[in-house]
Amino acid sequence: MTRIGIINPNSTSSMTTAIGAAALRAAHKTTEIIAMQNDRGPASIEGAVDGARAVPGLLDCIERAERGGAMDAYIIACFDDTGLDAARMLTRKPVIGIGEAAARIAAMIARRFTIITTLPVSIPVLEDNLVRYGLASVGTVRASGIPVLGLEADPSAALSTIGEGIRDALRVDRSGAIVLGCAGMADMAQQLSDLHSVPVVEGVSAAVRLAELLTSLELQPRATHAALPRHCSDDVGPR
Repeated sequence: MTRIGIINPNSTSSMTTAIGAAALRAAHKTTEIIAMQNDRGPASIEGAVDGARAVPGLLDCIERAERGGAMDAYIIACFDDTGLDAARMLTRKPVIGIGEAAARIAAMIARRFTIITTLPVSIPVLEDNLVRYGLASVGTVRASGIPVLGLEADPSAALSTIGEGIRDALRVDRSGAIVLGCAGMADMAQQLSDLHSVPVVEGVSAAVRLAELLTSLELQPRATHAALPRHCSDDVGPR
């Protein structure tokens, strides 16, 4: 059995529950999903400042799981791919960000895709990530104007607003696929795809399937690319 730890980098329990449920729906029946929450994180992650504040607690989640030694892969369930590089230095297990997973899959099925995210403050982070992933020439980012926690507060209004963004993406960006740019949008993917007749990729499902693939192929980072955690008390500084 494959065990995948999916980490919500924010501290909102209802989102952790929803993320875990979405991951379970996407997973193979022999895959066990363990949803974890960063209790030290902000209530939501909107932009670079929230992302930076979430990283210490996120890394703590991975360190605790590594001490247990039972995970085969990890997923960071924030579309900003918060703390992804640092997380990959803590383990030899695959660590997948839902943003990278969704963007790479969208690029495989469409010549152009549009990410519909939450607030405008997230756009620079996602655009920088597209550059890092080599996808800036094929991916566009749009903001829906809906706060992360607003997605579950009024799902019907959120669905309508995101739908407007999809129509603009199809007309203006000429995109062949839509990527939902927040883990809190996971439950909307199929309905939006049906309403707008376009492939809609959501990162939780994409990351789960990629994690299963990597573990089934027994692919993991080289040992030289992973570092053991170093605590501040261990660093005595220059001598």
